[in-house]
Amino acid sequence: MTHHRAIVPGLFVMPLLFATGCRSDAAPTPPEVPAVAAASDLEAGRYLVEIGGCNDCHSVGYIEADGALPDSLWLTGSPVGFRGPWGTSYAKNLRLTTHQLTEEQWVARLQAGGLPPMPWPSVRALSDADARAIYRFVRSLGPAGELAPRPVGPDAEPVTPYLDLVPQHLDRLAAPADSAAS
Repeated sequence: MTHHRAIVPGLFVMPLLFATGCRSDAAPTPPEVPAVAAASDLEAGRYLVEIGGCNDCHSVGYIEADGALPDSLWLTGSPVGFRGPWGTSYAKNLRLTTHQLTEEQWVARLQAGGLPPMPWPSVRALSDADARAIYRFVRSLGPAGELAPRPVGPDAEPVTPYLDLVPQHLDRLAAPADSAAS
């Protein structure tokens, strides 16, 4: 019987609290974005740079070396452009960039996005903690290299080498499946 005495008042109090507006006027808390757990920010940043494929574009020779490029050459940008409908963009020298920006500016810059082929939706999905860890790791490498060339508009011919990222033969997307086999 003592159980019912505790439960019955609760059945009346809870609806009364909701009916009288017992709620917070604060904005709902956004869901937490997961962050990499590591022994240090530098280790987390290094891990994110490696698994994020940052070196693939931002480090000349990284792919050709199958990832065996010394850290001293990492993230110094590339003079080879990526040409598409947006024009021609270049992988920035992140080591110089982190020495030109504060940590706050870096995080804001990553959220702002930019030109393809940088995977901006993935970059914007980083937690602030992960964005800061990347900044701290890249900055720890020290400044090195030259600035990457500035982007070139879609109507201008770049003077540097570039990879052409303009899709070819889009008409083949509409072709019936059996005609592709013949």
